[in-house]
Parts: sequence; structure tokens; C-alpha cells
Amino acid sequence: MKIVLVGYMASGKSLIGELLAKDLNLEFIDLDDQIELESEMAIPQIFEEKGEIFFRKKEYEVLNQILKNKDNLVLATGGGTPCYGNNMQTIGDFSDVSIYLQLSIPSLKARIEKEKQHRPLVRDVAVEDLPEFIGKHLFERRPFYGKATKTLVCDQKSAEEIVAEIKSMLL
Repeated sequence: MKIVLVGYMASGKSLIGELLAKDLNLEFIDLDDQIELESEMAIPQIFEEKGEIFFRKKEYEVLNQILKNKDNLVLATGGGTPCYGNNMQTIGDFSDVSIYLQLSIPSLKARIEKEKQHRPLVRDVAVEDLPEFIGKHLFERRPFYGKATKTLVCDQKSAEEIVAEIKSMLL
């Protein structure tokens, strides 16, 4: 079984993906970690030195590689992954289920605020401007996230509750 998690940055894709994979005895792959491994550079460094276009091309290449060549996995994508190229088409064609982990703007702001310096897209956004930035991004990205086969509202839920809900979706 191939399960792909999509959603905005800080929506919990990596944490939920790891827990879900462990529960289901599947391999867990974090797309950003795989890109860093193959590029031998951290994501912020890739953005800084090579630019977003280079990153998005690498992301597309690694996503395709993983989904076409691996089985029995949970894949956590980056927040922007579904929005570029034909990545959602690839996810739809080469996975059994894709799940959009949906969170409200206030929940996302609270999470992003804590790790702002590690996220290239928001590093230079003032904390007070985060809700507007996130809202604008979500407005642009929701049509892509909405192509996932399932949507799970994650506000006010623990990681364990989210994993349990995903498992019940898969039955």
C-alpha cells in the first residue's frame, strides 16, 4: 500500500507519516529528507544557493522516483509539492490513497511561528503577517490539496488521534 500525505507546511505530515508507517509496518519516507540526501544540501541551502525552480525540479524527480519504484510506504510530501508540475497527477496515479491533513490558519500560525527560521518560505515574514501570508497561500494551494483522495481536519487532535482516524479511513 502506498499512502501519501499532503498539506501545508507544519501540518504534521512528517510526524503523522512516521507514526502511521510504524503502526502499519510500512516504510516511511519524508520527501524533503530524500531531496536533501540526493542533493547533499539542506532545503534552505538549496533555496538559497540554487533557487526555488531548481528545488521544484528536484522535488518532481524524487517524487516520481519514489512513487514509481517503491511499494508499501507512507510518503510525507513538502507543503508545496502538490502545487507544482503535475505532482498531484503523479500522486494520484502511483499511490493507493492521498490524504490532505487540513488545519486552520490559527493552528498553522502557532506551529510555524515556533520553527520559522527553518522554513525558507516564511523566514523573512514578520510574525504578525503570518496569518495573512498563510491565508493567501492556502487560498492558492487548496485546489491542489483538494485533489487528495481524502481530507482529514486535524485541528485540536493529537497525533495519535489523527493516526487512528487515518487507519479507520483505510478500512
